[in-house]
Amino acid sequence: MSFSFVIVLVAVLGVVAVASGAALLRMYGMLKRQRVATAVADQRVSEREAEAAHLASRRLPALIESLDRGAPDAATGDLRHPHLAGTGTDIAYQQVLEQVRAALVRAAEQADDAAGAAVQSATRSLQPLVYELQRAVSGLVDTARDDQILGLVHRVDHSASQLARRLQTLGVLTGTWPGRQREDTLLLEAVRGGVSRIRDYGRVKTPRPESVHLAGRYVEPLGLLLAELMDNGARHSAPTTPVEISVLETHTGVSIEVHDAGPGMPSEVLAEARRRVGGRDRVRFTKLGTPAAYGLLGVGVIADRYGFRVGVDSEHSRHGGIRVVVQVPRSMLVAPPLPTPEPAVQSAVEHPPNGAPGPGPALSGPSGSREPAPSYAVAEDGLPVRRSRHAAPSPGNFSLPEAEPPPEGAGRSLAAFVQGTRRTLDPQEPQP
Repeated sequence: MSFSFVIVLVAVLGVVAVASGAALLRMYGMLKRQRVATAVADQRVSEREAEAAHLASRRLPALIESLDRGAPDAATGDLRHPHLAGTGTDIAYQQVLEQVRAALVRAAEQADDAAGAAVQSATRSLQPLVYELQRAVSGLVDTARDDQILGLVHRVDHSASQLARRLQTLGVLTGTWPGRQREDTLLLEAVRGGVSRIRDYGRVKTPRPESVHLAGRYVEPLGLLLAELMDNGARHSAPTTPVEISVLETHTGVSIEVHDAGPGMPSEVLAEARRRVGGRDRVRFTKLGTPAAYGLLGVGVIADRYGFRVGVDSEHSRHGGIRVVVQVPRSMLVAPPLPTPEPAVQSAVEHPPNGAPGPGPALSGPSGSREPAPSYAVAEDGLPVRRSRHAAPSPGNFSLPEAEPPPEGAGRSLAAFVQGTRRTLDPQEPQP
């Protein structure tokens, strides 16, 4: 073997070795890149698995809780890995959350509509029965003659009025009219009408009479609204404390304030009360709680429907409790009705003919105008006292007028008529 051949062989082997080394290096690089790609893929898979777990354990429960609190637009939480925002995974999870949100909202609305329909049906079937009960009790009050029975009937009548008020409030929540149509009346009479519908009416201090008149369309809604506010103040304060009502005529209308002496409200409860009397949120019968608390919700619905403004605060209460202010716009007020003319019979009695002496002069106020005496008794709280219209007669004062003797010859004409009739019927009767 020649020397040149050896050199050529060595050169060939060197080239083969270099080529093999380069191939090995390329293969090593490919393996390394594959391992990196596999690690990245595994990391991405683990991140997406973690996001799925985060969706199931955190984001979906947060969405359900926000819907349960009545906040359908509340946030559902962020991604666990922010760098995945905008990726296909993020978009898919957002679609899942929106579909769940829509399904839950639709189910809640259907359940609430069903509950509202059931409440409305029950209210409409019970209200006529309560009105019949009130009419029957009123008839019994008018005919009762025993004081003990009359007292028991008054208790039944008061309980029936409270039951009717609660049914009215439930009906208002379902969208029905709050009650009967009333005539234009004094604003104070509407306030007293609300006082008579609560259990602890004796604790309510009504204001002095005012000459402000309320349009008949707003009498029943305002009375129902004030009754719920006064009942709420009385139930949340000690039974020995008063619930004070004040009325102030302002430039824009009339301001009615209800002050109680209760313990007040924490900030979160006060915020919830303000939200309820605001009347802007939808009433959800499935969220009334146990026991159902719907008085302030009824106040909010009435205020929003008719234009009253209701505010609640604990800083300006006269007795350290809660103050509720009801603003009655001036558009709801009317002019006082014209005085009715006195009947002619009364005028004749005041000016009897033939110079006969008439009754004494009527009482007059500071301006000299007549003030007719009230036709009913009024208690200390300003409410009328109901009594039986048919009082039993007193045996000691009952007497008949003495009978006067008939005039002489008063029966001769009657006797002659009887005798003539007999002759006509029996012609054979002998003549006298």
